Amino acid sequence: WDTWANDFATILDAIEQTYPEQFEDYNKRMWQPGGFHRPNPARERVWKTATGKANFIVPPALTATGFDDAPERFRLMTMRSNDQFNTTVYGYDDRFRGIEGTREVVLMNKEDVARLGLRDGQVVKLVSDAGDGVWREVAGLRVVTFDIPRGCVGGYYPECNPLIPLSHYAMFSKTPAAKSVPVRITPE
Repeated sequence: WDTWANDFATILDAIEQTYPEQFEDYNKRMWQPGGFHRPNPARERVWKTATGKANFIVPPALTATGFDDAPERFRLMTMRSNDQFNTTVYGYDDRFRGIEGTREVVLMNKEDVARLGLRDGQVVKLVSDAGDGVWREVAGLRVVTFDIPRGCVGGYYPECNPLIPLSHYAMFSKTPAAKSVPVRITPE
């Protein structure tokens, strides 16, 4: 263990032994000015497929939201701020989105704001529209017009977690699916 802890070159040697085609001469190349490029077939437009072209396949999980579009129903995406690690929040300014001093916001498309008769800065609540008979809401959110697709809204994680129904989870990992959560918006 002491060798690993005290000699970074040992770690680089192990990486080279594990992936020799990508990291040949790793200890030497690591320190060359400008670094070095690892092979990236997509960047080089080399598609290792039967057709020799890029193939795009939509997995069922992307379309299996469990609910259809409906008037006044929005798809909530929860998000983290730049000063957040998982559920640990280190500050209330999000330089990614230009939001300062609070996380109690709902990001909305300006056309949706107008269509609902809301205004930027108005306080609203989000109510779950999962159709499972369980009442879920997050109140006290300030509307922020934002460049976001119509029919979608954004809110911070973990503040909006109460809106996620237990039935809304990733197919394989079984973790809560914090995107495409069905909600409605109600003025306070």
